[in-house]
Amino acid sequence: MVSARLASFYLFYFAVLGAMVPYWGPYLRSIGFSAAQIGELMAILLGTKLVAPYLWGWIADRSGRRMRIIRLAGFLAAALFAGFLLGDSYLWMAAVMMSFSFFWNAALPQFEAVTLNHLGKRVDRYGRIRLWGSVGFIASVVTIGPVLDARGEAILPWIVWGLLLLLWFSTLTVPDRGDRRQVSARGSITGILRRPEVVSLFIACFLAKASHGPYYGFFTIHLQDVGYSGGVIGALWALGVVAEIGVFLLMPRLLPWAGPRLLMLIALGLTAIRWLLIAGFVDKIGVLVGAQLLHMASFGLYHAVAVHFIHRFFAGPYQGRGQALYSSLSFGAGGALGSLAGGYLWDGLGAAQVFALAGAAAAVAFVVAWFGLPRRDPVQTQVPAEQPRELTSNQE
Repeated sequence: MVSARLASFYLFYFAVLGAMVPYWGPYLRSIGFSAAQIGELMAILLGTKLVAPYLWGWIADRSGRRMRIIRLAGFLAAALFAGFLLGDSYLWMAAVMMSFSFFWNAALPQFEAVTLNHLGKRVDRYGRIRLWGSVGFIASVVTIGPVLDARGEAILPWIVWGLLLLLWFSTLTVPDRGDRRQVSARGSITGILRRPEVVSLFIACFLAKASHGPYYGFFTIHLQDVGYSGGVIGALWALGVVAEIGVFLLMPRLLPWAGPRLLMLIALGLTAIRWLLIAGFVDKIGVLVGAQLLHMASFGLYHAVAVHFIHRFFAGPYQGRGQALYSSLSFGAGGALGSLAGGYLWDGLGAAQVFALAGAAAAVAFVVAWFGLPRRDPVQTQVPAEQPRELTSNQE
């Protein structure tokens, strides 16, 4: 079934993230890098999302051959990642990170478009396919933590490289699927980008992912410094993603019932609370468990609603670039800024203050969303250049 093939991509893609996000920072520390250098290297991984997704999205929209681009990106990402096995100087690591992630970051936004095109009017089933990414992430964090405790961090690049090869193999099984929606040839992506609700969405997403920078780069290091074992750390990461799976399963019911605006506000509000809990109570395992359960909101609910908004706002030949812009401005620019800020402030301010600032960024995102997002679910429609306001003029 096509659904199973789509799910396999998410499984391996997020298994790679499950290996890198919690454990790459500790790996870098184990080979002698400082907090600032770790923040810079993690920012490179996220920063290439500023350019790569939109460039590849533009090519995919023009050519209509998304899966060919995804397969090429997957192959080159795996090939270039092998550079991590050949050296560990700062400049070498930065160069490999930049080249590998340029292709790595090209794949997911285009695959999101492929998935939504395969689903067609059954877009509410997106969460049930995407949850397999959560399964892959959980499998990685639960198994790799104890392995690193037993074998040491040096084995991590080999594990990630193997997962990247499996990801590339999975892309070979997925058929392409073009967008069947008819959109006016006069449509203008500039007209879409000028809409206040689109600007507000991107600002809120930028701030939301910036608030995640300290979490992705330093949460594992923070837990190690407090005294948690690799097994407990892996379990805490996995717990958050288990909660995320529950949200993806419920999205077909939640979205029509509550609407995207309310769900986004809930997600951003709970994100701010999550970072404040980590800032003040990281040594209390019960509170930390509660904070990790809020991952269902800070990522699961947030991401599902954001993808929904992007799919509504950017129709037809603009959908690849719409998904790429979302990835670039949120995970790319926002994530890179958060990682850099976390790295530079970590030693000076301390972990608690850095996570408190992350909570403040999420709170500002909540305010932006409150005033800027449309109160009605926008519809997909043709977008003539001289009449861009029709994009969200009617309730579905």
